[in-house]
Amino acid sequence: MSKKPILIVAGEPFSVFSEILFKTFKRHRIKNPLVVIASINLFQKQMDFLKYKIPLNKINKNFNFNDLKINKINIIDIKLNFKKPFQEISNNSNVYIKKSFELALSLMKTKIFTGLINGPISKKHFLKNKFLGITEYLAQKTKTKNFAMLIYNKDLSVNPITTHIPVRKIYKLITKDKIYNHVKIIKEFYKINFNQNPIIAITGLNPHCESNMKNSEENKIIIPAINKLKKNFSKIYGPLPADSLFMRENIKNFDVVIGMYHDQVLTPIKSIYEFKAINITLGLPFIRITPDHGPNNKMKGKNKSNPESLISAIKFLENR
Repeated sequence: MSKKPILIVAGEPFSVFSEILFKTFKRHRIKNPLVVIASINLFQKQMDFLKYKIPLNKINKNFNFNDLKINKINIIDIKLNFKKPFQEISNNSNVYIKKSFELALSLMKTKIFTGLINGPISKKHFLKNKFLGITEYLAQKTKTKNFAMLIYNKDLSVNPITTHIPVRKIYKLITKDKIYNHVKIIKEFYKINFNQNPIIAITGLNPHCESNMKNSEENKIIIPAINKLKKNFSKIYGPLPADSLFMRENIKNFDVVIGMYHDQVLTPIKSIYEFKAINITLGLPFIRITPDHGPNNKMKGKNKSNPESLISAIKFLENR
């Protein structure tokens, strides 16, 4: 097998991910073998329920390249008790998900995979307020201190300085070091993967990058961070007001927009590209991608979910 395989953690077993994976196999010509960590019995039941016919190839965790099939879903089986192919998301899946990620992290240490893709998980049930998201979960498990979430599209990407936190807490978690480190990680990622020095826009926090306060976050944190960045990197601009930055004539001048909080930059990027963007965690010992969708409890089993984000994630790793 000449192509390096792609490792996939299916994640929450009763989500839309299996449907999206089945659709991906139907719509995209797979170039690298996919190794999926999941329950093979559940996948088969979900495939039958959704009326797909995709061959599954059961392998063990100590597989060799000759075991992998390019035209099949290669599965490392994780046992799971279930009654229906699509049932309510609950704490009952937590041990299964934990085992899946532990195995994935062990396999990624072998360096034989081009990257890791994980399906969605329930923050409410699996993370239980211990982590803001799987990004932070994987960072702790790999002992990574400096990391960043990049919602990537080849034409425009975005990065939030703070992620899944309440709006009232955002200003407390914005620091000069965090802004500096995010820019550094993003610059390194673009240089290594695309031989590119990206043009980066940095937003303010307050409307129009100003505040009636004497010591606004722009004056205390963001502007000093940008001034320091400009001494060490080129193509840095800001702070720029987020309400007008994403207008067509403005945004075409930038490769990456760094925002101060999650929805400040994820709302416009999803409005522009919908599912043609992928979430890449920068700073980990390996490339980790998650398709830009959640478990979507209301859509599971309906066969109506869009696979474009998973297809984009696979294409990105196929081209590395």
